[in-house]
Amino acid sequence: MELLSNIPVHHAVPHEFIMPPEKRPENYYELTDPTVTLPVVNLAAGRQHVIDEIIKAGKEFGFFQVVNHGVSDDVVTRFRRAAAEFFALPAEEKLPYYSDDLSKPFRLDTSTTYVDDHCSRRYWRDYLQLQCFPSDRLLQDWPAKPDAFRGSLAAYAVAVQQLGARVLRLIAEGLGLDQSIFLGELIGGGTLMNVNWYPPCPNPSLTMGLVPHCDRPLLTVLSQGDVSGLQAKHRDRWINVHPVPNAFIMTNGLLHSVEHRAVTNSRAARLSVVSVIMPEMDSHIEPLPALVTEEEPPRFRPFLFREFNEAYTAASANREVVLHRFRIHSAH
Repeated sequence: MELLSNIPVHHAVPHEFIMPPEKRPENYYELTDPTVTLPVVNLAAGRQHVIDEIIKAGKEFGFFQVVNHGVSDDVVTRFRRAAAEFFALPAEEKLPYYSDDLSKPFRLDTSTTYVDDHCSRRYWRDYLQLQCFPSDRLLQDWPAKPDAFRGSLAAYAVAVQQLGARVLRLIAEGLGLDQSIFLGELIGGGTLMNVNWYPPCPNPSLTMGLVPHCDRPLLTVLSQGDVSGLQAKHRDRWINVHPVPNAFIMTNGLLHSVEHRAVTNSRAARLSVVSVIMPEMDSHIEPLPALVTEEEPPRFRPFLFREFNEAYTAASANREVVLHRFRIHSAH
């Protein structure tokens, strides 16, 4: 299957990328009130203020951007530049990494296929999927070209892992829990990364970079650069997540896991770096006793993360289908 990044300029949208009408971004220009924007949390502010802002944003949006987070511009810029250079490599140099084998620690693929009862369509993207932490055990699996790729990825992966742990401690404190409650086996499944490359699209109204979905890990840390394309669901409508310089976007299922999607554009390529911090597959997931009361009983049954992962894959990341499988249904 031809990589989108192998073609310098796309003059038309091939049929296999044209989404069904009901899955197109038809309401791209019909967003919520433009004054509704994703919260931006300054991690350099007072600790209690930061905690309050994170909990508030988690409950209202499920997404928030963080600035003054301690990850240097240089670390982010060096890896983003190296990743863009990888996609720009000649086709023959990328070919050895091309694979649809999900077990590989590093692989290059194109699209992802959207399938329903009537058709099969492809998303407008190429992507790298890789295991990136702990980096010292994985570095030899990463490509040697471009020259800066391995070193810049190792530095970026460590910095993002540290940022993720910091935010999880703040969330735990905000919920009145021990700061380490979300660490240990809940982040012991390793950190996976998707580096998404969305080339300029000749007709964005026909395509999707990614259809609406929710993330499955404990925490997602996203660098979207300076090109818009990410949209989040807020009160049943879509809002644009406008890029903030040197900001990371955080999503999590601890408070509110929100649907989001990626749209395409005709002006510029977009590169997003998505780091997902995963629980161990045999982690036992259930509502924390400290958060369960007679007034707020458990809404979901206990399960292993492995079971959730299988359900997520089977449902193609459809939020309601996955939640229905684990929700405790009232007898009435």
